[in-house]
Amino acid sequence: MSIGLIANLSYILSAILFVFGLKMLGSPATARRGNLLSSMGMLIAIVAGLTSKGIVDYQTIAAGIFVGAIIGSLAARLVAMTAMPEMVALFNGSGGAASLLVGWATLYTGDISTFTAVTVLLAILIGGITFTGSLVAYGKLSENINSAALVFTGQRIVNSLILIGILVSGYLFSVEPSPNSQWLFVMVGLALLLGVMAVIPIGGADMPVVISLLNSYSGIAACAAGFAIENNILIVAGSLVGASGIILTNIMCKAMNRSLANVLFSGFGAVKQGKAIEGEVKPVSVEDAYYLFEAASNVCFIPGYGMAVAQAQHVVKELGEILEKNGAEVSFAIHPVAGRMPGHMNVLLAEADVPYEQLVEMDDINPRIENVDIAVVIGANDVVNPSAREDEDSPIYGMPIINVDKARTVFVLKRSMASGFSGVDNPLFFGENTRMLFGDAKESIAGVISEFN
Repeated sequence: MSIGLIANLSYILSAILFVFGLKMLGSPATARRGNLLSSMGMLIAIVAGLTSKGIVDYQTIAAGIFVGAIIGSLAARLVAMTAMPEMVALFNGSGGAASLLVGWATLYTGDISTFTAVTVLLAILIGGITFTGSLVAYGKLSENINSAALVFTGQRIVNSLILIGILVSGYLFSVEPSPNSQWLFVMVGLALLLGVMAVIPIGGADMPVVISLLNSYSGIAACAAGFAIENNILIVAGSLVGASGIILTNIMCKAMNRSLANVLFSGFGAVKQGKAIEGEVKPVSVEDAYYLFEAASNVCFIPGYGMAVAQAQHVVKELGEILEKNGAEVSFAIHPVAGRMPGHMNVLLAEADVPYEQLVEMDDINPRIENVDIAVVIGANDVVNPSAREDEDSPIYGMPIINVDKARTVFVLKRSMASGFSGVDNPLFFGENTRMLFGDAKESIAGVISEFN
């Protein structure tokens, strides 16, 4: 049996593991197994790809696995849950950079066909956009740069000129492809610049969409690199990532009732401010909150990014268990874009071992929210903001929300009255049935737990 046949059979096995792993990632109950299957598939693909071409030996591969395992283990242990979106952004950027470099390296293999030159061009172009776009997304998510949409006069014209420059330089490069072509360097520079320009006009509230879109870009870039180096499994893996990223992006857009074009280009328009909010805030003490919790028969927690910041998921689970022992029905309502990346809240609650059956989607909780005795909003803002339903002048108008304001009593756990990541004020805080429990969410919930004990 030839080494080429063994490699192709390994690729088929890897592809099968990728498909089943991706399928399992669709459910919290099977996500870990899906991740493991996909990782095994990637390991097989890498070993088969590198050895079949005689690029490196097994000792080098083993050394790479060892170093990668150490880096991965440290990242998994040391990176805080609040920094997961930033890490995902860096992962996307790394994938884009890798595709750019693989495409570029292909030019050193000798004379290449026009088709290969085009695939190299696509790998470099999409990889470059993904790399710098992901770095900007990282900066916005970590708030090292302003998370608001950054716009300036003539931005559309500048972006159009960059795009035209990429098309012209790409065409001139394809005519005479060479690793030392001046048009190649021009195209790389413009692609990196376009990645920055594409993300800076997107506001912080749209970051979940940007993360999933950049994930898709990294997959498409990998697919193009696969065509460039004639590697079938890279084409398959890139196609799966690209397609799943597009599907996830579409889900995120539907969750905000917006089109992808609106997310990408709304920063160019005038920013709506929404109506002025008037009313009186009604604070509540931990002791008073306890009495209401003690009498409740149906409690729903609505987590947001603030829960990740406070690392309150474990005490929230503990409170939920106490309430269940007290005879209450407990659920966790998850909005599709809660947090700063797709699935952020699901990952956070899974870390605390919250039972999967207690997780409820927005469309399932809203029809019965009026029967909830206490809705506990932990650090969420935009996904429970009634302005999205009632104020046509609000920037988030039309976005489906969890209708917590219709619950019998609403507890909002926040450190202050500051608006959320999108900067939109929330009239929920002034509602007649709303009580504000100010302070660190973890300490506040721990206080309620101590009252039960």
